[in-house]
Amino acid sequence: MNILIIDAQGGGIGKQIISAVKKSYPSLTVTAIGTNSTATANMLKAGADHAATGENAVIVGCRKADLIIGPIGIVIADSLFGEVTPKMAAAVGQSMAKRLLIPINQCDNIVLGVTSISVHDMISHILEYLKSEINH
Repeated sequence: MNILIIDAQGGGIGKQIISAVKKSYPSLTVTAIGTNSTATANMLKAGADHAATGENAVIVGCRKADLIIGPIGIVIADSLFGEVTPKMAAAVGQSMAKRLLIPINQCDNIVLGVTSISVHDMISHILEYLKSEINH
């Protein structure tokens, strides 16, 4: 299974996800793509197998991924303080991969009905999903 993790800003959420995924499932291939070099570097430090930065990396990565994980803003053009370009959002949305979108209520995008949940708990949900997919 090829897992693509996309993050912006400092890559903090992506870093936590990669660390947890690689700890629980070290044989899975994890690619980290940051919208900027800081996000990419931090996710690479967390143990990503591959890493790249920028719009074209997102477009290419989305074609090769089986599962895409990231904050919900990765499917909204101009979100995450403008770091997600329209082409990036389209690539994520049009990908044949399944998407696990983390409902981060920031950057003027509010997901109604989502209860306040910690990033730690969201990562636990991601690991549960991976376990069910691997055992499926």
